[in-house]
Amino acid sequence: MPIKELAEKYESYVIEKRRYFHQHPELSWEEENTTNTIEAELKDMGIETKRYSKTGVTGMIHGGKPGKTVALRADIDALPIQENAEVPFRSLNPGKMHACGHDCHISMLLGAAKILTEIRDELEGDVKLIFQPAEEAGNGAEYMVKEGVMDGVDAVMGMHIFAVMRGPKINVQEGSRMAAAASFKIIVKGAAAHGSTPHLGTDAIAAASSIVMNLQSYVSRMNDPLSPLVVTVGTIHGGDRFNIIPQRVEMEGTLRTFSRKTADDAQDVLRRIAQQTASVFGATAELEYAKFTDPVSNDDALLNRVAHDAAVGLYGEDGIIPVEKLTGSEDFCYYMEKAPGYFAFLGAGNPDIGAVYSNHSDKFKVDEAALRHGSAFYARFACDYLKAVK
Repeated sequence: MPIKELAEKYESYVIEKRRYFHQHPELSWEEENTTNTIEAELKDMGIETKRYSKTGVTGMIHGGKPGKTVALRADIDALPIQENAEVPFRSLNPGKMHACGHDCHISMLLGAAKILTEIRDELEGDVKLIFQPAEEAGNGAEYMVKEGVMDGVDAVMGMHIFAVMRGPKINVQEGSRMAAAASFKIIVKGAAAHGSTPHLGTDAIAAASSIVMNLQSYVSRMNDPLSPLVVTVGTIHGGDRFNIIPQRVEMEGTLRTFSRKTADDAQDVLRRIAQQTASVFGATAELEYAKFTDPVSNDDALLNRVAHDAAVGLYGEDGIIPVEKLTGSEDFCYYMEKAPGYFAFLGAGNPDIGAVYSNHSDKFKVDEAALRHGSAFYARFACDYLKAVK
């Protein structure tokens, strides 16, 4: 039976599992029940499993013919959000919600596992199923890689679902897909004084305000305009009283770019801007910088061809949708450091059922008709890749 028809056969299973995981969301590094449930499902399919030192699990499907190994990845964690989506299977865990579609990723990959086990004798190699924790924390993939999940893997594919993309449609494009991400904290120190006598102190608020403005000069005057860069200050705190100039101000923010070089250079640039701007006011500035992820880019020619042909083979050219690269980030980049990788988007938006909200919204919902497309694409990509490299 062709993969498309097998995906339809297991559609009800995928939807059932998706709703279970949606009702039982767990935050990053807390995915114990999620991991246990996934492992039980894989074992019921006769799939060899492996647990990791924290959370997360993998399954290995050994094909009937010798060949390479391709990995398929789904992330499994939820977000600290109180759900307000109008669905009959709302989260049962207060303050926790699958608002980024990872419940869909889990169930789609389980559906792909069903498909692949049914056709395992035809597989010209092995398929590793990676159920990864803590994507939202930004370090789940790095943890899995350090635990050896990519050992022996020749290629890896991941996917992300979006309700702001009309579905069911698959996006398969070459080049940049998601941005590098970093966070920063700048601590400005001056000297406290009464608000009526600012000349007797060093105004940390004035220095911090100028730093915020000068950070945007980095974007508009120091960065190549053909290479997008976003620098956002999200919090700024300083002072306790309206008529006292504080000694200390702290600000925190995020940086996004599609350039690996810009991401690598940003720490030095931010430090220079903060310190030199503060010095104009007689203040000092310290920078704390944490790089989360590198860009995710589809640059492997073979995988680009396999992904495009798999999507067209399943649903035709009409089943493909073009989507601009996103300034959101993905720790899938850590897998791509170990083997060639490919990252696809899956559209699951449907205004008729209110599936229009962005990921991380408390009203996020998807058109579940898209889930079988995700399962089919996972499975078809694996099969086609193994055939292409036999």
